[in-house]
Amino acid sequence: MSYANSINSNLVFNPTPENNIRVTFLDLAIIRNTPHLEIDIFRKSTPTDTTIHYLSNHPQENKLAAYRFLINRMHNLPLNKNRRAHEWQTILQIAKNNHFLIALIHNLKHRMTLERKHSPPPPLPPLNPHNPQRKKNGLHSPSHPHKSEKSPTY
Repeated sequence: MSYANSINSNLVFNPTPENNIRVTFLDLAIIRNTPHLEIDIFRKSTPTDTTIHYLSNHPQENKLAAYRFLINRMHNLPLNKNRRAHEWQTILQIAKNNHFLIALIHNLKHRMTLERKHSPPPPLPPLNPHNPQRKKNGLHSPSHPHKSEKSPTY
């Protein structure tokens, strides 16, 4: 922790003690559930449900930016089924509090789900000639290919 605090004097990192088998970090709650850890979304007890009001004079893209973030976070965090459902209800409540049409938020979630299904997978990590798993599968580093193999193109 002292190293992190020495990087910039304007930033101070304070460890959060475990409270009721939970540790909060940024917007995450890490829950110790023997024999594994679970992730949940952490919200402070202060109101955090204000977004750009639906009737405001902002471009639609700007109004939906917060919901894109919330839905993307819900999709990308390893939440269990119940926590994901609870987060979705929270997102809908935030939208309702800011006078959004619920159908608009459902449609946004549907479009984002389709985009996730049709987007290319993330790139593979670089090849490592010292990784025995890679050699076992017949993959070799482009800088050290077998003489009979062509170097892969990327």
